[in-house]
Amino acid sequence: MCRLFGMSAAPRRVLAAFWLLDAPDSLAVQSRREPDGVGLGTFVPDGTPVVEKQPIAAYHDRQFAREARERSSVTFIAHIRYASTGGLAPENTHPFEQHGRLFAHNGVLQGLDDLETELGEYRDLVLGDTDSERFFALITQRTDRHGGDVTAGIADAVGWIADNLPVYALNLVLTTATELWALRYPDTHDLFVLHRAAGGAGGNRHLDHSGRTGIRARSGELGGYPAVVVASERMDEDPGWRNLAPGELLHVDERLGIHASMIRKSPPRHRLSLAHLDAHAAASQTGR
Repeated sequence: MCRLFGMSAAPRRVLAAFWLLDAPDSLAVQSRREPDGVGLGTFVPDGTPVVEKQPIAAYHDRQFAREARERSSVTFIAHIRYASTGGLAPENTHPFEQHGRLFAHNGVLQGLDDLETELGEYRDLVLGDTDSERFFALITQRTDRHGGDVTAGIADAVGWIADNLPVYALNLVLTTATELWALRYPDTHDLFVLHRAAGGAGGNRHLDHSGRTGIRARSGELGGYPAVVVASERMDEDPGWRNLAPGELLHVDERLGIHASMIRKSPPRHRLSLAHLDAHAAASQTGR
């Protein structure tokens, strides 16, 4: 399945280094399937998003993923893609940018013709072939309808999709220059959150998070400042990691305040299982 990572150090800009494929064999150890793309999203001081992403199709693309990338930002978003829809191309690689926000998704939704009809003119925001980018465009549309309220926009978009489209999973991370949102829905995949104290659980350690599945993040500055981290897996031994509840939307505001709300208690009306997916989509959700 795709791997999500999000981090906020709000209100501070911090320097962090990322490896999107931490080691040559980090993914092969747990999966026979190769990743299809990697991406990192940050923001410069004036709030402009910066997206660095690449499909994984050749040796030089692997070098892009394995090289350390030191970036300064308040919020960070990273993604490893296993494709379910859309080919290996930059426009199909996460994260996506719309209206100054960045977005990455882990899951599958179907009924894309119906979704495009619902998007109307917001279809013009979609540059690639993925269900994920169309999901993001619906969030953007609904956020605009709610006067820029991202929490309300996500809840509205997820509610419409859960009522109208076949859904396997809608896990997401969305960032602005100062805020972060994360959703786990339904209970198909995990999504963990850690409210990390300055210095971590021991109070004197820099951040060094390394997932089994490739994404690694390090920040010396977070030895002295708190942060909130969201990831598809627990990335260190800190006992503070918890799995979001199905339907729980987490919002980390510009002061590192954490706000959690249940935006959907019932499962999708047309819930998909692996048996409903074609072989390619099913492999994207299991890593095989």
